[in-house]
Amino acid sequence: MGDDAVCESGQLAKTNLLGLSRGELTDFFVTLGEKPFRAQQMLKWIHQAGVDNFDAMTNISKSLRSQLQQCAEIVAPEIVTQQDSTDGTRKWAIRVTGGSLVETVLIPSDGDRATLCVSSQVGCSLDCSFCSTGKQGFQRDLTAAEIIGQVWLAIKSYDGFNQGNRRVVTNVVMMGMGEPLLNFDNVVSAMNLMLDDFAYGLSKRRVTLSTSGVVPALDRLADVSEVSLAISLHAPNDELRDQLVPVNRRYPIAQLLASARRYIDKQSDTHRVATIEYTLIAGVNDSVAQARELALLLKDFPCKINLIPFNPFSMSDYQRPSKNAINRFWQVLVDANFVTTIRSTRGDDIDAACGQLVGQVADRTKRSERHRASYTDSEPVKFVL
Repeated sequence: MGDDAVCESGQLAKTNLLGLSRGELTDFFVTLGEKPFRAQQMLKWIHQAGVDNFDAMTNISKSLRSQLQQCAEIVAPEIVTQQDSTDGTRKWAIRVTGGSLVETVLIPSDGDRATLCVSSQVGCSLDCSFCSTGKQGFQRDLTAAEIIGQVWLAIKSYDGFNQGNRRVVTNVVMMGMGEPLLNFDNVVSAMNLMLDDFAYGLSKRRVTLSTSGVVPALDRLADVSEVSLAISLHAPNDELRDQLVPVNRRYPIAQLLASARRYIDKQSDTHRVATIEYTLIAGVNDSVAQARELALLLKDFPCKINLIPFNPFSMSDYQRPSKNAINRFWQVLVDANFVTTIRSTRGDDIDAACGQLVGQVADRTKRSERHRASYTDSEPVKFVL
């Protein structure tokens, strides 16, 4: 938070309180000459009551409300479209500052569980070959307000604040558009709000960060966070992962797993494990031999494995494996004593399934143009296995 927190004449921009953590709000109110407890009040009004109008904050003095109107605001991104799947999944296209769109998905499960998939960047710079987001290129990082604003909007969409039901969202996964660890500070700030008892009060086991393997940032994360960790692996060896997940060329599997182990070892909960995400692509990484290689790779690593059947999208020639191929791969891992699940495809009728989020990106990398051209003009990519 910069010097613009102080209400002064000639201030160029108001401070958006939506993305400020408890500590940042405390500092903000202290600069106004207020007591630190105002931060707790503001967190409750914004994140538990869903209030974005200072006049409605009845336990805050009229003079302070007037002061806040001069120098502060509570502004969430704008929902542009909402789509509802036949399976109950809901996807929003959300306009952020600058006009680009990001996508957010709420996935209901049996019982009262509902998982919100949150985006951290406008586009993605990593360009994983099986993910449609990467084909859109990259524009910028989302602010903390734009990240936590996705949670705020999802609850508001279901009238959750007015009903006193903040459990519209029971779990959050940082698995939407972007690589969360490349937007480290804003992602950590937003996750802190998810965990804060005066905001959303989610358990650290119910907030999960998924990374493709930015090792230095993962090592930093171990010092500031205890959220659950998911590793976007997708290959049992470096040769194949170099092709599927290009960041592997800089941080190969051994370095990534070592960093993930350090993260787990630093957690106060000694029973924590990482989730290994493995997208199964027909003829690329779904053979029984590769399943055995994966089991050998992970035999001493504390993890559970989530198999994700590939979800098709334009600009990709990849195919989803057959059910038999998926089950054979799963059986090898189960026989090797891994807790292994097969992710159910949800929301694919509205392009809300894993790997299908695209939004609308003002791509400053020009990657989207190159991918469209190569997909139109070239033969399908051949992988050497």
